[in-house]
Amino acid sequence: MQKSVIRDLQLKGFLSAIDVHFAKFISGFSADRDADLFLAAGLVSHATGKGDTCLGLETVAGKQLIDEQNERLAVVCPQLEVWLEKLKASPAVGSPGEIRPLILDTNHRLYLYRYWEYEDTIARSIKRRIENPIHGLDHQHLKNILDRLFPKTEQQEIDWQKIAGAVACLKHFCVITGGPGSGKTFTVTKVLALLLELLAGQRLQIYLAAPTGKAAARLKAALEPATDQMECDAAIKTAFPSEVFTIHRMLKPIRGSPYFQHNSENPLRADVVVVDEASMVDLALMAKLLRAIPENARLIFIGDKDQLASVEAGSVLGDICDRDVMHGFSAPLKKRIQKLTTANIESVVKTADAKSGLQDSIVVLHKSYRFAAGSGIGALSRAVNRGDADAALGILGDAAEKSLSWQHLKSDTYLMEALSEQIVSAYQPYLATRDPAEALHRLERFKILCALNIGPLGVHAINRLAEQVLSRHNLIQPDTSGENPWYAGRPVLITRNHYALGLFNGDIGVTLPPAGTGDREWVVFFRANDGGVRRFLPHQLPEHETVYAMTVHKSQGSEFDDVLLILPNKDVPILTRELVYTALTRARQKITIWGTPAILRSALTRKIQRTSGLRDALWGF
Repeated sequence: MQKSVIRDLQLKGFLSAIDVHFAKFISGFSADRDADLFLAAGLVSHATGKGDTCLGLETVAGKQLIDEQNERLAVVCPQLEVWLEKLKASPAVGSPGEIRPLILDTNHRLYLYRYWEYEDTIARSIKRRIENPIHGLDHQHLKNILDRLFPKTEQQEIDWQKIAGAVACLKHFCVITGGPGSGKTFTVTKVLALLLELLAGQRLQIYLAAPTGKAAARLKAALEPATDQMECDAAIKTAFPSEVFTIHRMLKPIRGSPYFQHNSENPLRADVVVVDEASMVDLALMAKLLRAIPENARLIFIGDKDQLASVEAGSVLGDICDRDVMHGFSAPLKKRIQKLTTANIESVVKTADAKSGLQDSIVVLHKSYRFAAGSGIGALSRAVNRGDADAALGILGDAAEKSLSWQHLKSDTYLMEALSEQIVSAYQPYLATRDPAEALHRLERFKILCALNIGPLGVHAINRLAEQVLSRHNLIQPDTSGENPWYAGRPVLITRNHYALGLFNGDIGVTLPPAGTGDREWVVFFRANDGGVRRFLPHQLPEHETVYAMTVHKSQGSEFDDVLLILPNKDVPILTRELVYTALTRARQKITIWGTPAILRSALTRKIQRTSGLRDALWGF
């Protein structure tokens, strides 16, 4: 039976070679190489490859397996009781707390050991932080600073940024989450000022970090002007941290291993750690981060809980925030907040039960300062988040809304013709200048986003089309032989960090000839932190790719004036409301969506549902 299971699952591409290799290893723990044990091990390995942290046995027990194209496979999973009995009898499977290759918990979730340990590490660390009260705060002093940094306005509305500042001071662990333009970075700048002034005698050691180099650079660029605008002493501004790290660089990787120099035995010497774009942090990295941060330090996560989850396994920020539920605050915290901020939140914020305590560490910034209340992009983002396809299509169909555009694609031929026109009109101004700084500025005005890398409407195909179209219009002159990818105007996206060069995954550069050299030599220019440009020879660059178009996943942390989102011409599992939402929120001024109503509807009915036990462990479900 095992050979037929392996053959069917491999032929259909359901299990990878790694999945099969691991399944064979686990089934070897049984004398008869039991096929049900093999199947469980292969499926849990397959699940982690898709982004789940475990396999929910109840979801597949007794069912026929189906691949991503909804094609039924010949393999039928055993009934739950039979499966559980075999797993519990295997020396390869242990209970939580035991060290075995596989862990089976009481909710019938099957883990690879390391993923169970990651979840357990995160849950225990966060619980200890929220159960550890902060003593000795001068509440009157804190109130005075809050009133100065967050002055009252004429509008009679709750200042959620001020509440976030208060919670960050009161707690060892705090999450500040909100949509685009809700002022997350601005708020964290004031939180740092609050803490520096409130604890002025302690000479705080503060770390600022983000998951990618691009996100770290954006945080640094956003903090500097926000700091200059604050109403606080020059000494406080001087004490602000001057560097923003990637999480990896902050923890210091050990060469040739997945481990870091900073860990539970050698923690960071930190009083405050701020992690921006926390939704991009995967399960493994989050566990290693929490091990390395002292539990008496304040840990502050900043991010949008509704954005795409990390590329690797887990949906950690979503699980921490219990994404789809607004829990409110406990009664004691509501009273403290009202005293500190004078905000009348009693009738606005529901009183949560004290079952978890985590609800008191999460603040959602409700107001968008980028999009006005009646903004089309803002309204569309909210409809997408709700999964309301009728509302979304209605908003997109409003001809009076100039920030939105919807193109119903009836055929691939029509798409290619329309897209060719769009590419020429959007990229012609960018290609018309030979000034590197101006070219980088113009390149941020427009970007094509795709859901997929491959396929007729994927990034690779659209980038090839862009080069062909721009070449036909004599806007670029690429090497037609294909031997040399470099030409004047080629935009490139860095896809791997290079710390020595200061180039990071997500950085976008432009290729131009140096002044006075004609079109015989190429230099790739990137924006510098001081507003200038940095130059590199093409052979110096780490891994990179052409970027007239990019995937929505790779666009996280970036913003463009005008975004064109191209939906696939057929439904695919990766197409979710989180992906559409993330694409929408990359746009500063205008978003155009090309696709069919059926595909958009399908996307908005599908949420990222990554199987995980972290939410239950944190919230006590």
